[in-house]
Formats: sequence, structure tokens, C-alpha cells
Amino acid sequence: MHRRGFLIGCSATIASMAGASLSNLSFAKSASADTSEGTLVVVYLRGGWDALSVLPPLGGEDRGHYEAIRPWLKIPVEGESAAVALDDHLGLHPALSDLLELYQSKHLAVIPATGLPLNTRSHFDAMRFIETGTPGQRGTTTGLLSCHLQSLPEEIDTPLRAVASDFAIPTSLLGSGEAVAMRNPADFLLVDDADHRKKLTRLLSRLYEGESWLHHAGQRTLATIRGMENLGDGKTSSAADYPDGELGERLKMVAPLLKRGLPLRVATVDFGGWDTHKWQGEGSQGYFADLLCQLGASLSTFYRDLEAHNLTSRLSVVVMSEFGRRLSENASRGTDHGHGSAMFVLGGKVNGGRLYGQWPGLAREQLYDRADLAVTTDYRQVIAEVLTTQTWNPQLDMVFPGYVPVPAMGLFRMA
Repeated sequence: MHRRGFLIGCSATIASMAGASLSNLSFAKSASADTSEGTLVVVYLRGGWDALSVLPPLGGEDRGHYEAIRPWLKIPVEGESAAVALDDHLGLHPALSDLLELYQSKHLAVIPATGLPLNTRSHFDAMRFIETGTPGQRGTTTGLLSCHLQSLPEEIDTPLRAVASDFAIPTSLLGSGEAVAMRNPADFLLVDDADHRKKLTRLLSRLYEGESWLHHAGQRTLATIRGMENLGDGKTSSAADYPDGELGERLKMVAPLLKRGLPLRVATVDFGGWDTHKWQGEGSQGYFADLLCQLGASLSTFYRDLEAHNLTSRLSVVVMSEFGRRLSENASRGTDHGHGSAMFVLGGKVNGGRLYGQWPGLAREQLYDRADLAVTTDYRQVIAEVLTTQTWNPQLDMVFPGYVPVPAMGLFRMA
């Protein structure tokens, strides 16, 4: 091996210098860099959130069933900590007040009674079935968002289409060679000193002048690093004050990628802590309320931050969890694994300010397995509508194998 070849081979360690996940970018395939295409941000609430506290019934027979079986956890309908009415039947937990303005301005749509079309109360199974897009099939090795990316048109080279705001790639991006796990863009810098970094980048760029697969891998890696270097400049800065906490920090990392004009198609953001078997809180106070407060404040800040940069028209945020909780509270003043959940869809083109889907009711004979909120909207219906209308991907058979599409609910304005 001649000296130049040896240096090129050695410099392939650039990926590990810039963060282990960057190696995925080096071998990522080509894709469209038209940033007018939509970006999907999936906020996954790990643990199974209590949809019946998020969207409590306000009156009628359902309210009676709800209060009788949740004497400690029931969200009140009167007083300072009362649920806020979304329509005549369902309310919104008061800790989500930061989202109320987005709902009223019709940028937020709410879909109750969503979930998997099968019976499982296992976190592992439910999350895997949802994130692979193949409910009931345990052997699927590709995530639904990976399938989405693979079915989009390929046109020109681009270094960044999918980001997981975490230390690892989630199951929804399983099998993707272009997804990057990233908690901090600064982790992708070769060295901290700017002058030294420029010199090193120029040197490596000369080493990777060529047409082999190795040259292309290095060129793509370096292009990504150059993009990351500028995320703190004036084009991406903002006066937005993100709330403290896990979710705020992760959304704060995603926002500059969009403001920089990078061709980001998918971002995943995990937010855990929703497995509330005990001490969930009394009424609208306590641990669960604190989680919701962080969720509402973080989502609202993220949306307003991008709105200030005229980027919300191509933004779709889907908030989901693997399942809901039992209707009845348990002896530990918490809730056990249930069935029906709820989903939020947020974005500039969302036809919001209303509830979608069908409410199943809380009478014993209306409950799933006579214990849980029933599922009346398959979660795939919601995501399918986002993909087909906002990311312009009609190939649902690749994303959700075996799924028979149903008419769209009208979650988005077409004008």
C-alpha cells in the first residue's frame, strides 16, 4: 500500500473521532435535499401514558363511571385545577395549558382512543409493534421510519435526513444507514479549536479527493461535520427559552437542524417516565402533572421557536405512547397497563382545534376487556395521513406492510 492510501485508510477513523453514530452518515444513500418537503418529529412517551387523565370526560354517564372508579386520581371539572373543555364531552389536563393556545389557534389536533389493533399490555411488545409498523409480527427487523426514508425519492447527496435525539437509534429507525443518534451537535466536532479544526478539515478533504466508496464516505462525513460547526451562528440562534428537563433539551437540539436548512426528514425524541403504577398524583397535581407540564411547555416552545423562523408550515409533530392505562386506579394510587391511548398532532398545516376519531365510552360493556379504554383509531391511520399529505410519501405498503388504508380524517389543511 502506498503512503497516500495508508493515510486515507487511517483517516477513516474520522467517524469515531466525531462520534460513533457518524459512521452511519458516511455510508448514507443519496436523497432529495429539497427542504420544502415536510419534516416529521415523533415525540414518543415511553411507558404508556394515562390518556384518561390527559383527556378526562367532563360530564354525562362517562363522568360518573370515571369518578366512581378513580376516587383519588380523577381530574376535577371545577376550581382552579379543573380540566379545560376541548368540546362538550372531553377536557384537557390543566398541566397542558401551554398547548391550549395552540389548540385554540387550530395548530393542534387531538385524537383520543388510539393505539394498536391487538391485545398486549407488554411495554416491549407494544413499542416494537408500533415502531416497526407491523402489529403482531415479532420478526420485523426494519423500523417504520426507516421504511419511510427508504421509500422517498433519491436525487442528490445529502448528509443528514434522520436524527434521533438520544444516545442510541430507536426501533422506529432500525435498519436505517442514514439515521444519526445525537444528544449534542458539539459532539460531532473534530476538535474544539476552530482554527485547528479548519486546518484538519482541509487536510482530510484533500485526502478524500477521489471516486471510491471510501472517498465518498469521507466526503459525506466531512460535509456533516461542516454543517454541525455552524449550528450556533446567527442563522440558528433564538430567543426561545426552552424549559429545563429532558424533553426541552432534546427539542432544543432538534430546532437548529431545521433552522439551518438541513434536509432533515425525520427526528425522533424520546421522553420517558410514564409508567405510573404508583403515586401518580392526586387529581391534577403530583408526578403525572409535572410530566405533562414539561411536555406542554417544551412542545409549545419548540413550535413558537420554529414559527419565529417561518418553518412550521413544513413541520408535523406526532406525540404518542405505546398504550394507555386502566380505567380503574390501583391500590398504590396509580394506574396499571391498559389499552386505548391518545395522540397529538401539531404543525403549521394541522387542521386543529378539534377532536378526531370516535369516543368509545366508559360503560363496562364499552371497555376493552371490560377494563380499558377501547381503541377506535389505529395509530397507523394517524401516521399514514401525516406521511401521505405532509411528507408526500404515498408508499404506505412499504411503511406499514399489510395495512389497508382507510379514508383520511382530515388532520391537515390542503390549502
